[in-house]
Amino acid sequence: MPLAIRNVRRRVGDTSGFDADAAAYIRAVQSADNAALEPAVAWAINAFVLGCKADGIWSALKASCILMGARTLPGALTPLVGTAPTNFNFVSGDYNRETGLAGNSSTKYLDTNRATNADPQNSAHAVIYLHTRNSQIATLIGAASSGSDRTLIRHSSDIVVTALRTATATKTQSGAGLLGISRAASGSYSRRIAGTTDTVTATSTTPNSLVMTVLARRATASTIDEYSGSRAQFYSLGESLDLALLDSRVATLVSDIAAAIP
Repeated sequence: MPLAIRNVRRRVGDTSGFDADAAAYIRAVQSADNAALEPAVAWAINAFVLGCKADGIWSALKASCILMGARTLPGALTPLVGTAPTNFNFVSGDYNRETGLAGNSSTKYLDTNRATNADPQNSAHAVIYLHTRNSQIATLIGAASSGSDRTLIRHSSDIVVTALRTATATKTQSGAGLLGISRAASGSYSRRIAGTTDTVTATSTTPNSLVMTVLARRATASTIDEYSGSRAQFYSLGESLDLALLDSRVATLVSDIAAAIP
């Protein structure tokens, strides 16, 4: 049965028959919004969670937010899994239900409240999904400005710089959509940019204890820099996973939510 037809038959705010994790998240968002989501938005979220579980990647997501779909900024900052991020300086005008959360290149970022060493040394991922990107030098998600234990995804003009628990910062082409890194081995990690996954040869080191940030970089325990003016729709941190599978699921989620919002 087509998605649109299924949703016509579902009452506003109704999560009966949904996956338990999806239903709990939807109820939390609706509570933060003080309003129900459109049935089609709720159904898109449920399909995303079910799809991630079918792909075997759901359990790898440990700290994640869908930064779109919710009616309010507090709703958007309700965690899909894990601890809620701490909001630094974002206001309601920075958030759009269809296009996500926009930074300002100077003061605004999310503290994920998840340290880089919360996951095993050789099982980790960091992913951000962009609606639009600002071309200035800026970190999209990450921690550590130097040293052998950097974990970050960084835009520098028209290239992307990545590192995952390594001193080696590797450059590749630019891109919007999903930008992700995932490590499942000591000698290399996977990187996905512009719909293509490649392998980066880089030996892992013991991760630091810095807390990861979104749309900025935690350079040291007390310093935030490289603020981004990009607009993000999703982020995730956790254990290693198949980046292509997550990319497909998030792209469908983004498309379905945008189509469902009047």
